[in-house]
Amino acid sequence: MIKKTRKKVKNYLSLVKFSHTIFAMPFALIGYFLALHQTGIEFEWKLFVFVILCMVFARNAAMAFNRFIDREIDIKNPRTAIREIPAGIIKAKSALLFVIINSILLIATTYFINTLTFRLSPFALLIILGYSITKKFTALCHLVLGLGLSLAPIGAYLAVTGEFALLPILYSFVVLLWVSGFDIIYALQDLDFDKEEELKSFPVFFGKRGALSASNLLHTITALITIFAGYFGQFGILYWIGSFIFIGLLFYQHTLVKPNDLSKINIAFFTTNGIASVIFAAFIITELAIDMWF
Repeated sequence: MIKKTRKKVKNYLSLVKFSHTIFAMPFALIGYFLALHQTGIEFEWKLFVFVILCMVFARNAAMAFNRFIDREIDIKNPRTAIREIPAGIIKAKSALLFVIINSILLIATTYFINTLTFRLSPFALLIILGYSITKKFTALCHLVLGLGLSLAPIGAYLAVTGEFALLPILYSFVVLLWVSGFDIIYALQDLDFDKEEELKSFPVFFGKRGALSASNLLHTITALITIFAGYFGQFGILYWIGSFIFIGLLFYQHTLVKPNDLSKINIAFFTTNGIASVIFAAFIITELAIDMWF
C-alpha cells in the first residue's frame, strides 16, 4: 500500500514537473522578504507557509491543466507521448480532478492570508490556467506563460502587505520577460510538429533565427529592468553580485542553442535558468536579511 502510494505521488510530481518550481519560487521568496524589509513587519512562519502553499497549488493546477488540455496533442508528438496522460499512467479525469482540487486549495489558502489576495486569487487562477489554450490561437503564448509566473513576486508581496508597490512589480516584469524568453528557446524543439498541427509559437511565426533573436531581446530587457530595480531599491554589493551572475547566465544560455544545433536546449532551459533564479534570490534575500536582522 505504501509502495503504491509513493508511486502515485511520484507520478503526479512528474505530471506537474514539480522540479520546475525552481523557476518562480525563488522570486516569490524575493517578494516575501522584500515586503518584510520595506514594511518592518516581523517574519511569521504561518504566513510564510501559506505563501509557499499558494505557489505549490498554483503550479500544480497550471501544469496539470496544461497536460490535460494538451493530451491529444501530446500523444501525436514523439517527444511528449511518454508523458503521464498519453502514456496511460494517469487518467485524464484524474488529472482534471487534481486541477480542481489544487485550484480550490489555492483560493482557500488565500482566504487565510488577507482580503486582497483572496479577491484576486480567481483572476490569478484564470491567468495561470489560461496559458494552456493560448498556443492554439496566438504566438504570444510564451508571454502569457511568463505573465502567469510573474505573479509570484507581487503575489508574495501582497500576502505580507496587502498593498501594491513598484519594486515587486519590477521583479514581476523580470520574471515575465525572462520566462517568456527561455520558453521561446524551449519551443524550438517542437517547431516542425507545431507547424504540422497548426499550433502557434514564436518559432513557428518567426522561424528559428527570428525566435532566438526575440528571446535575446526579451532577456536584454530583463537585464535592464534587473539593473534598474537595483538602483531603484538602493541595494548593496550582494544584490549586484547576484545580478551579475543572473544576467550572465541569462545570456550564457544563448551560447548553448544555435539555429542548427538544438542539442543543448534542456541544459539551457532547466539547468541554466534554475541555477540563475536560485543564485539571484539567494543573494538578494541574504542582503535583505542582513539589513533587517543585523
